[in-house]
Amino acid sequence: QVQLVESGGGLVQAGGSLRLSCAASGRTFRRSAMGWFRQAPGKEREFVAGISWSYNTAYADSVKGRFTIYRDNAANKVYLQMNSLKPEDTAVYFCAATIQNDTNRWFSRYEWHYWGQGTQVSVSS
Repeated sequence: QVQLVESGGGLVQAGGSLRLSCAASGRTFRRSAMGWFRQAPGKEREFVAGISWSYNTAYADSVKGRFTIYRDNAANKVYLQMNSLKPEDTAVYFCAATIQNDTNRWFSRYEWHYWGQGTQVSVSS
């Protein structure tokens, strides 16, 4: 079991930055891939970024070059640094965990087994 709690969301102007944090508890954190998804009103939940236990990463095309995912296994935390934010990045962001380490399968929400409650990110134009 992995329990996940997100923090760090908020309101920011376009071009600004935010860092999301996800605190994980549970004995399997270090063996889990961690990721971030987001869901805007009226849209499907979509993959944003993921990082494996061995620090392999994957990103959605829409955030490549702007977002960075990293993890601190000693602290049981995963982070999403978001730079150059755009209004279209506005969404609820969810932390997620999975034992699936094939990065090609991360893009489906159904490959992720544990979810946090989400944190709102709003980007004004």
